[in-house]
Amino acid sequence: MPALYVDYGTRFVGKPPEFGQQVRDDYTENRYHQPADEFDESWDFSGTALDLEALLAVGRAISAADIWPEWKPGTEFKATREAMLGGRR
Repeated sequence: MPALYVDYGTRFVGKPPEFGQQVRDDYTENRYHQPADEFDESWDFSGTALDLEALLAVGRAISAADIWPEWKPGTEFKATREAMLGGRR
C-alpha cells in the first residue's frame, strides 16, 4: 500500500540549499506574528505544486487498491478503525 508523509521543507526548486533556511529564518525573525505577517505575492509555490502532484498520485493509488489502508499493529488508532469498520474490509 502506498504511503506519503508530508512535512514542510527548506529546499526550493532552482535555488541553492541554504536559500530556504535563510527565507524561513528571515520570515520567523521579521514577520511571524507581527503586522507584516501577511500573504506575499512574491512567494514561490512551485514546490507546493510538486507536493500536491505526489499526494494526488498516492490518493489515486489508494482509491484504486483492492484493500483498505490499515494502521500498523500497536498503533493507538487501530482499534478505533477496526471498530468503525465493524468487521468489513
